[in-house]
Amino acid sequence: MVSMTKIKSVCVYCGAATGADPVYLDGAIELGRALAEADIRLIYGGGGVGLMGATARACAEAGGKVTGIIPDFLIGNEQAFEHAHELVVTQDMHERKRLMFERADAFIALPGGIGTLEELVEQLTWVQLNRHRKPVMVLNIAGFWDPLLALFDHMQSTGFVNVSRPVTLEVAHSVRAALIKLTTAVAGVPEGELHGATEERVLGRM
Repeated sequence: MVSMTKIKSVCVYCGAATGADPVYLDGAIELGRALAEADIRLIYGGGGVGLMGATARACAEAGGKVTGIIPDFLIGNEQAFEHAHELVVTQDMHERKRLMFERADAFIALPGGIGTLEELVEQLTWVQLNRHRKPVMVLNIAGFWDPLLALFDHMQSTGFVNVSRPVTLEVAHSVRAALIKLTTAVAGVPEGELHGATEERVLGRM
């Protein structure tokens, strides 16, 4: 029997605000708890505010493992989360993003602002350029990501995204569906491409 690749950690990109609709906060809390229940380590931006803090707090309170990665200049602004099992302080945003990639087997974007969007699109770019095969997903709570998904379709229809190299993005509308889809997405990815020596070579190509 061939063993399936198992996700050990997920990087969650999300806002430092909670947003205008309470459903976003509910989704963040549910995701944090679900990661804990599935014994999947949460990798996130290290803040204690907004959806970031809610996801991390829910995960930690449910007995999950949490790694926060935050640049030193944001420790005060984002109120570095005190309950993370591991808090890594970096010198800048570039180091933060590199370590988040290095520590994670997959990526989920919750609703968020410009920073969340930038982190998501960077991962999608790396996948499109064949730099790595880790799954990238949006948790499309209350249709938050619909405008972005429409923009990707528009980019393809107008010839700026080649149909032979489409945007490889998983979309889930519920936390339960998100974890199931991620498990399926990594089924055909060798263990080493998620965590190990192969990943180190990937980092060297970025």
